[in-house]
Amino acid sequence: MIKISLLSMLIIAIAVALMCVRLFVIKDGTIKSQHIKDNPYLKSKNIHCVLDQDREARARKKKINND
Repeated sequence: MIKISLLSMLIIAIAVALMCVRLFVIKDGTIKSQHIKDNPYLKSKNIHCVLDQDREARARKKKINND
């Protein structure tokens, strides 16, 4: 049980270290945004996040109901 716990902690430590490499190696390194609205490819395909899509759908429904 202890061996598995130590192995798991080692794997997690290596993963965290690899994610931080960009911050330390690259000058002015930053973590890129993982949000859909910041992805140029998805933006070119006119794909929005679910919150924006829901807001647009509610606005269309409200407009239809008011007409």
